[in-house]
Amino acid sequence: MQLSVIVPTLNGRDLLSACLDRLAATAPDAELIVVNGPSADGTTGMVRNRDDVDVLVEVSARSVNVARNAGIEVATGDVIAFVSDDLRIEDSWREAITEGLTEASVVTGPTHRTVTGGMTTESPETREIARRRVTYFSGSNVAFEAEVLDALDGFDEYLETGGARDAAHRLAGMETSVAWEPSMSVRCEYEADGGQTHRDWGWKYRALSYRLMKNYGVRPTVLRRTLSHAVGDAASTARDVIGGDAQPTAWFGTGREVVSGMATGFSDGLVARSRDREDSRNPHGISKRADRAVARYDWRDSAATR
Repeated sequence: MQLSVIVPTLNGRDLLSACLDRLAATAPDAELIVVNGPSADGTTGMVRNRDDVDVLVEVSARSVNVARNAGIEVATGDVIAFVSDDLRIEDSWREAITEGLTEASVVTGPTHRTVTGGMTTESPETREIARRRVTYFSGSNVAFEAEVLDALDGFDEYLETGGARDAAHRLAGMETSVAWEPSMSVRCEYEADGGQTHRDWGWKYRALSYRLMKNYGVRPTVLRRTLSHAVGDAASTARDVIGGDAQPTAWFGTGREVVSGMATGFSDGLVARSRDREDSRNPHGISKRADRAVARYDWRDSAATR
């Protein structure tokens, strides 16, 4: 098995450096590809000064799905993995990919996160949707057989969020299984500070309604699942208002964003479904454009000194 590892990054030089150190130590035989951009923190110089990165691709779009596809375009391995720049692979990660791929064409595993007083982990997440069993995976820790990514045409670049979940739906539609390998683990060593972060409710519901409509069409289950998410989030925001953690105007503002996002997502999802009637359901995939990279540094066949 020839493994290629793609690491998308954006203004994460120090985190990326530690991630690459760990990859080089634990999977030294892997083809290492960094997709950067558009960073403004010296990431390019740091990567070019390393001797363990095989390819550096610079992109102009601030989109992780564009970065993933740009990495797929240059990868040569028969297995292609993705790791987020803020994660560290654990000792068992490389061997776990080999083990997992004996069971399925895609393999994923848990992320261990530091929290106050210890460490959290994850368990497999599956759903039954329209008689289709979907196994979700994290785009920050997953490996595919290259031919599966080719059949998927990569990730859907329409999506600013939820690209991995969309790919999980499409894999299920193609009857391609996803294996959960507990030892294919990565670690996030940076404890969250517990602060509030802004959530783009419009894009959350735009992405949710888009991927459901694109993959399943006009079905009661699509509307039901979308509305159930909306009701749950509305109740959560209402509790924040009652508890004094949010203003009433925030509740109404969130509602407008949700409704607008759902309307746009449903409309765009129908258009996408009509444009690509194949099981891959990817009208915004790798094959649809050729201008992702603005610069490429490829040291695989070069003796140049960096």
